[in-house]
Amino acid sequence: MRIRAQRDDLADVLTRANRAVGTRTALPVLQGLLCEVSGTTLRVTGTDLDVTVRTQLEVEVMDEGRAVIPGKYLSEAVRKMPPGQVTIGVTDTDIEIEGNGPRFTLRPLTVDDFPTLEDVVADGVEVDGEDLADAINQVTIAASGDGARPILTGVLFETSDDGLRMVATDSYRLAKRDLPGVGLEGSGLVPARGLRELPRTIGAPKVSAQLREREAVFTSDRGSLRLRLIDGNFPKYQSLLPESYPNQVILDREELLEALGRVTLVAEDHIPVKLKLIEGGVEVAVSRQDVGAETEHLAGDYSGADDEVSIAFNPRYLQDGVSALSGDKVRIQVIDSYKPSVIDDGTDGDFLYLLMPVRV
Repeated sequence: MRIRAQRDDLADVLTRANRAVGTRTALPVLQGLLCEVSGTTLRVTGTDLDVTVRTQLEVEVMDEGRAVIPGKYLSEAVRKMPPGQVTIGVTDTDIEIEGNGPRFTLRPLTVDDFPTLEDVVADGVEVDGEDLADAINQVTIAASGDGARPILTGVLFETSDDGLRMVATDSYRLAKRDLPGVGLEGSGLVPARGLRELPRTIGAPKVSAQLREREAVFTSDRGSLRLRLIDGNFPKYQSLLPESYPNQVILDREELLEALGRVTLVAEDHIPVKLKLIEGGVEVAVSRQDVGAETEHLAGDYSGADDEVSIAFNPRYLQDGVSALSGDKVRIQVIDSYKPSVIDDGTDGDFLYLLMPVRV
């Protein structure tokens, strides 16, 4: 195998495929990228068996063939080359990377040890790539990072009345996003870690999506992303979403984010931020015995059955939910100090963020 291509183009496909390569794995071959050359195409595959990214690039081919090359070193070696053409050549014992002077030599991994992966058939449902990327960014903030609770590390994909619904929860908060008109058949629990890689690996104006028995598959003209589904039953989240909330306040989103930024100077995750919803807006307060306190008033439109309502939240979780909104306004809907509250943009749109209060 021997190819030549522009450094930047080559670095792009290698870096994107390398995002699926496992840094800690019992199988050394999974730290490598499978590089296959035929015709005029270089096809690069990286996988940790749960997440698989496959990309391709049209290159100048001197010799066809295939090799598994340590992904981190290959990507970094190409990226650090001077601008211009880069040549990658493979012998039985070495990988040679050359470009306008510098020359790297790497040791290949055993190609026969690399897992056999079937080709992806792009017969899924076409989705607007920007909408899908936005939905992923909004929903995955609520997924758990605790591997001891694997079900909560996933995003539920399911059919809704209008199209596709995506839901994630870590049991302290929940994010729900609808994509109307996306007729994706079936349901499955897709790992959030892999979903976050979609915009950075195969993100494109149009993306094809499909749910198979054991995996979710996304394809575009930039390649494919395959994610092994998580086994288990997602929590029955519908019961957490009351039909109405007696109290609400509508605030300027940027002003609230700035206030929460000031709150973090005093608070940490375990120090709650207290909100008092009153006529004319909301009072924001946080105190920490060994540091001090911060208080301020934010103007807003409050309406409700109670003259005032006090509630406290984890400041980072609250900040995550407000940051995920796309509009200029944020609406906080509250029942009382102890029941979950809903944060959205005030339009009853496609995204909402439910947050459990902190007892103080």
